[in-house]
Amino acid sequence: MVVVSEIVAFLDRFAPPRLAESWDNVGLLVGDSGAAVDRVMTCLTITPASAAEAVRRGAQLIVSHHPLPFNALKRITDETTAGRLLLRLIQAGVAVASPHTAFDSAAEGINQALAEGLGLVEIAPLIPHPEGEGTGRFGSLPQPATLESVARSAMRFLKIATVQIVGRPTMPVHRLAIGCGAAGELLASAIEHRCEAMLLGETRFHTCLEAEAREMGLVLAGHYATERFAVERLAGVLAAQFPALEVWASCDEQDPLRWIVA
Repeated sequence: MVVVSEIVAFLDRFAPPRLAESWDNVGLLVGDSGAAVDRVMTCLTITPASAAEAVRRGAQLIVSHHPLPFNALKRITDETTAGRLLLRLIQAGVAVASPHTAFDSAAEGINQALAEGLGLVEIAPLIPHPEGEGTGRFGSLPQPATLESVARSAMRFLKIATVQIVGRPTMPVHRLAIGCGAAGELLASAIEHRCEAMLLGETRFHTCLEAEAREMGLVLAGHYATERFAVERLAGVLAAQFPALEVWASCDEQDPLRWIVA
């Protein structure tokens, strides 16, 4: 029999909480650590759709990249979205664990996977952590590249049809920075490491303007796309570690952003 605490302990080794940002909320967030588990669902975010799927398919544990709860709550009621989701999961006996930014930064985490997926070599953290690994990644491209070719490489790896870029499509890129999700705060570190471009999920408009002014190329591939693939991989990692469990990545969650093409 596998219990919740065993899975959380493995997650803590795989994505050590010490790597999480100070503002984050990681670890076991909801549930009984001693509860038995035979079904686990991973997801990027707990939404009405993914929560309903977990309950419908009998999961006893959700491993969600984004924490729920994230911010401190004074009450859990049906008056808020977070409250409704938490009530439903608690009533169904579903525990919640989240590795979030620890998974972003881990040795086998999201940013490392993105860097390797784009073929970077000499990969290192943008902001090293005193106890190993760290925030973001950067590395060198083994072949001559342009901002457009980097963007197309990201589209192939992430299996997406569109990205946004900041900068000239033909600008040469030798060194690339990586930051999954909302990673605009890593721009200064990317420039400090002499990167010509950065792949990230999303950032603010004024960060795009700053990058343009500094002649730093950006490839914005979407928050969902730059993290969802890793949630699917994590399901495989958990299944290999705990063969007795049924583990799957949520089939019902979707990117909330849609493109309308003229």
